[in-house]
Amino acid sequence: MKKILLFTVFAVVAGLAAACSNSTETTTTDTPAMTNTTTNTTAENTETAPKKEEDAPASVKAAFPDADSFTKQHKDIPAEAIADIEKDTGAKIPDTDHHSYLAFSNAGGSRKQVGAATVIKADGKEFVVIYENKDDSPAIKEVRGEGVSADFLKQFAGKGHDDKFQVGADVKADGVDEGMAKAIAEAVRVDSLTMQTLYGAAHSH
Repeated sequence: MKKILLFTVFAVVAGLAAACSNSTETTTTDTPAMTNTTTNTTAENTETAPKKEEDAPASVKAAFPDADSFTKQHKDIPAEAIADIEKDTGAKIPDTDHHSYLAFSNAGGSRKQVGAATVIKADGKEFVVIYENKDDSPAIKEVRGEGVSADFLKQFAGKGHDDKFQVGADVKADGVDEGMAKAIAEAVRVDSLTMQTLYGAAHSH
């Protein structure tokens, strides 16, 4: 009887040890290709990240034709940052839960990030803002939007959080109704400042 009892105890202990071992698997965190100055609350295991592909809309996938998978990133914008951004732009932040999409490629046998993008809305239309890393801060590589002049949208390329997007001075309407141009410029500016706040390098200004 004692032998049976001891065997049962050992079996339970071994089972608990195995369970504990399985519950401490190391996960990795995906972040946009910029320095992350805040705590990332979205941890994605590199083995399961491809399952997140359905979270990326078709417009984002089209911006990264070489990507094999996408991960949707959620970050809460700090209250003090919201106040600063809205004061600087004169516009309201559409959602305190900011979303970005990280694109990954498995070329060469290793998984690497190839870009980051956001989806914004302005004047009833959706736009994809594609970001790249510039001096450890997010800079706009391209803005895409259907039914809007490409000449107008290309003016945002290369701009970052330190740039102004005032229509008529920094950005020309160029084939776009002035009201729509202002709405787009405002939305892009808000998103650029938000990306800098969440992922950019710290600076003194």
